[in-house]
Amino acid sequence: MDIFLQQIVNGVTLGSIYALVALGYTMVYGIIGLINFAHGEVVMIGALTAFSVITGLLGADTGLPVGLVVAIGLVAAIAVCSVLAFSIEKVAYRPLRRASRLAPLITAIGMSIVLQNVAMMIWGRNYLRFPELFGTERYVVGGASITSLQIAIVLLAAGVMALLLVMVHKTRLGTAMRATAQNPEVAGLMGININTAISVAFVVGAALAAVAGLMVMTYYEVAYYHMGFILGLKAFTAAVLGGIGNLAGAMLGGLLLGVIEALGAGYIGDLTFGVLGSHYQDVFAFFVLITVLIFRPSGLLGERVGDRA
Repeated sequence: MDIFLQQIVNGVTLGSIYALVALGYTMVYGIIGLINFAHGEVVMIGALTAFSVITGLLGADTGLPVGLVVAIGLVAAIAVCSVLAFSIEKVAYRPLRRASRLAPLITAIGMSIVLQNVAMMIWGRNYLRFPELFGTERYVVGGASITSLQIAIVLLAAGVMALLLVMVHKTRLGTAMRATAQNPEVAGLMGININTAISVAFVVGAALAAVAGLMVMTYYEVAYYHMGFILGLKAFTAAVLGGIGNLAGAMLGGLLLGVIEALGAGYIGDLTFGVLGSHYQDVFAFFVLITVLIFRPSGLLGERVGDRA
């Protein structure tokens, strides 16, 4: 039972990160029907930007509190990712908005490769070690060990997701985004700037990606130029699992995928592969994707058009 509870804790922590990234996929898909496979690389850019800012401030010995240094790094990452996502949408996706679905998809894959190589040229090929900035306090609850960092990740992710839901459902901007997702032509006739609504969806998704990038880097204490590839695919799996195009589905899918991965690596992986079980955790994520696509392609919550953003 202790092992089970520990894996649940680990799964919820990882699932919170997946949920943040999956929201970026589901927002863009919900509003323009595009699977933005470059979104994982936006997460990577956010992590590496935060790494550069945080380590630069720490190396300069500014005397700033650690919490403030991390906050500055997060703000810088959000700014860079937002500008990057806005530029990608305007330059790479907007001209292809009325093209066949295959053209934007290929463009998204191309943007992913471009961003990886740009990051490699800027930050290099090597793994970058992120310093341990937070304490290692551990709390034992029901036999499971929970660190202060895990608590911070889950609470921050929950707060960010709550703010997103408020923005989408309680503000005029969110109403414009949902109207654009439901029917762009009619929304345009009602005075809504379609391009602005779509750009906002990309920018908000990029901001969530920056937060997730900082979380991943802090959790694993490492960052590298291709870290967004597998993470992006897993987040896409989470979005499909919950019902791509549905905000609540992305959150649910992220949490479920994280728990499934943790339990699979902790139980099935160890039984099947011995000490190498944890290295096969990616298998469980893509097994879930294949299963969902075969038996329930619409996801657990389906696709509710009125809730798309």
